[in-house]
Amino acid sequence: MTHHPRKRFGQNFLHDQRIIYNIMASLDVRAGEHWVEIGPGQGALTEPLLKSGIRLDIVELDRDLVALLKHRYVNQANLTIHSGDALSFNFGALVNEQQKLRVIGNLPYNISTPLLFHLLGQASCIEDMTFMLQKEVVDRICASPGSKTYGRLSIMMSYYCASEMLFEVPPESFTPIPKVVSAIIRLTPHQKPPVVVNDLELLNKVITQAFSQRRKTLRNALRTIMDEMQLAALEIDPTRRPETLSLEEFSRISNALVEHGIE
Repeated sequence: MTHHPRKRFGQNFLHDQRIIYNIMASLDVRAGEHWVEIGPGQGALTEPLLKSGIRLDIVELDRDLVALLKHRYVNQANLTIHSGDALSFNFGALVNEQQKLRVIGNLPYNISTPLLFHLLGQASCIEDMTFMLQKEVVDRICASPGSKTYGRLSIMMSYYCASEMLFEVPPESFTPIPKVVSAIIRLTPHQKPPVVVNDLELLNKVITQAFSQRRKTLRNALRTIMDEMQLAALEIDPTRRPETLSLEEFSRISNALVEHGIE
């Protein structure tokens, strides 16, 4: 059985054996672990993962690929194939013992951010996640305050997990060849949030409003919800720009709004 990549699913299949080796070398796979692979494609990583003696669940949206993988691994006892959309998949339902999931996947650009937050909403059952993403997205996730790529994604992801870019993957490693450079990132959910946030949805709204006018100072960007005297009372200079604030400082702002009954 053969499969031609489908543009509507954002399919770019990994074929570079050197990159596959490097990914596997970075994973520290241990026999007996429970892994989940999202978007396995034609099985470039599925094959070496299964050889590691793990228990593997794979989630694939493309029904033709599901058929191909079921045909190829018909007698594979340690593999379960799920035909479905990872964006609505209940990953917690896969956990039936005191063993967290380790997640891996090559994520299409158009769903990468909502899928990451969907997974982090179930972070209590996840040990770590290793993903292939567009390098631009990885740079944004791993960015520090003050950098050009630092923004809402950087801050919200840092609330949920620690992030580490492992290495870049050139376009030539895929079929068809994409127009962007990819990168491998490891995300490790925090056992305990790094800061106290009284209303996570409100924090997200504050950050979104601040960065919707990135070039403006906080005094101007947040003027509809907090004035400069209130910012100064939180020991935050109202003349600073949003990209200079840390997660902890944004949490101070959102928590103060909660205390004042502002939503």
